[in-house]
Amino acid sequence: MREVMTGNYASAYGAKLARAEVIAAYPITPQTSIVEKLADFVTTGELKAQFIPVESEHSAMAACIAAETAGARTYTATSSHGLTLMHEVLIWASGARLPIVMTNVSRAMAPPWSVWVDHMDSIAQRDTGWLQFFCQSNQEVLDTIIMAYKVCESSGIMLPAMVIMDAFIQSHTSEPVDLPDQELVDSFLPPYSPDLKIEVGKPMGFGSLVKPDQYMEFRYKAMLGMKAARDRVLRVEREFKSIFGREHGGLLERYECDDADVVLVAAGSVAATAKDVVDSMRAKGHRVGLARIRSFRPFPHDEIRALAGKVEGMAVLDRSYTFGAAGAMFTEARASAYSVQKRPVMKNYIAGLGGRDITPRILERIFEDIQVVSRRGAEDEVEWVDVAGLQRRWR
Repeated sequence: MREVMTGNYASAYGAKLARAEVIAAYPITPQTSIVEKLADFVTTGELKAQFIPVESEHSAMAACIAAETAGARTYTATSSHGLTLMHEVLIWASGARLPIVMTNVSRAMAPPWSVWVDHMDSIAQRDTGWLQFFCQSNQEVLDTIIMAYKVCESSGIMLPAMVIMDAFIQSHTSEPVDLPDQELVDSFLPPYSPDLKIEVGKPMGFGSLVKPDQYMEFRYKAMLGMKAARDRVLRVEREFKSIFGREHGGLLERYECDDADVVLVAAGSVAATAKDVVDSMRAKGHRVGLARIRSFRPFPHDEIRALAGKVEGMAVLDRSYTFGAAGAMFTEARASAYSVQKRPVMKNYIAGLGGRDITPRILERIFEDIQVVSRRGAEDEVEWVDVAGLQRRWR
């Protein structure tokens, strides 16, 4: 069945189709309608789940941790300050190897106060041990939630995942979304049945104190789980395509990259606009391409490295900033390309913070700029795009 719905409703339907058993909910703009829709599903009996309204986002994740430890499939959703309030328990969830799935409607952080899109909240959680999937469309949001459970609940992985979409651009914009039959989803995603869980009459320790001679091994095994997730994501998406007829690009979606001289690396909804810009520039004779980072954790190191060996210039667009050398996605991409014998010229573009539009014209100018930079051979530059008072004109 095909319906027109927002990204938030697509998230709710994804959790419903995945048969989440415990939903912990706390409202925050622009996420609230996700848990409102799920509350409707539970109230009407369409979804047989325990719906827990809690007093904060920290408590929402704590409730998911408790339910998951007892063997239930769990789901929650949040945004911005809600996600950062969860920070402590995000690390607990991954350290406890609990495959919780959560939607984050990625939104700018205050002050100054903003409810519009950027990726600062998600990027700030990059080292918590969660898989992170950046979605381009509402359909991808729904599909990725279902696939995330299958990836994360694998015995060799057992890590949580956040499915990320852009505030308002996706969360409140309606698109046609295909709702798969419940029977098909059930055939793809079996019930959650962990090897270890809290059970009456079977005393075990969960999250207990360990000494220095044991702690590192726990972190090492979590790293192996994240590493194993790379191949698991690809296998699960192939299986998903065989059943539902859709795929979304694996870890790194490549668009018109086979013969490209320069490529733009980006994540989220801006990639859809960038594809149109690639088409228009190719029509004018420019060999440009787009590489969309779909999975930030695990990061597509091999795919970026392979692409870097074929192009002359690589522009990396970050919709967040750090106080280090460059944006987070640029830093990761540059590290991946470091061992390439003939590395491309790389440049970081910080754009779209706080919901500022990244227009087709801005993307076109980024492509034009990386073409010039690659010919000049300049490297390791960071440029803030479309900031008042700076010399370069982007509009």
